[in-house]
Amino acid sequence: MNFASDNWAGVHPAIAQRLLDVSSGFSAPYGTSVFDRNIEQRFNELFEREVAVYFVSTGTAANSLALAAVNRPGGVSFCHREAHMLEDECGAPEFFTHGARLAPVDGDNGKINPQNLKAEIERFPPNFIHAGQPMAISITQATEIGTLYQSSEIDRIAEIAKSYGLPLHMDGARFANALVALELSPAEMTWNRGRSS
Repeated sequence: MNFASDNWAGVHPAIAQRLLDVSSGFSAPYGTSVFDRNIEQRFNELFEREVAVYFVSTGTAANSLALAAVNRPGGVSFCHREAHMLEDECGAPEFFTHGARLAPVDGDNGKINPQNLKAEIERFPPNFIHAGQPMAISITQATEIGTLYQSSEIDRIAEIAKSYGLPLHMDGARFANALVALELSPAEMTWNRGRSS
């Protein structure tokens, strides 16, 4: 087993066989096939609501495109100082957002500290456009060091995001591991967080 990256491992034989099975013959392109619709339906069930599914080759692509979708002029996204998107994605999030910045936020155990997050966001006042404008907050679940944001911690960060009108992005690098460890559903760990406030 190689823990450097999941991109190093070959595909499981069952997955390879399934891809071979569905790729024979003709099918509608650009995400409109029956296979694509079935996958979307499965994700809707997993997340307990309608979601959009976009297939990408890596987590770096997913993070970069997610931030690009919410970019604004002079955009600044906030993430933990040791976050994968800041430390290991070779500037891809900044590149695909056409220059948005990643602002590091400190916190113990690989997790954003809410007070530090608020202080960092306040460094970019809305009436001073030359410094940049907050555009998103990103947390990694599980973190780079394997710690987990508990539900209450996600709620607190979601409250801060809501108070500043910012979307909260979750880098799902180890999403499945976090779900199992926390005994939560995908809905409970994502869009249902912060709804009580």
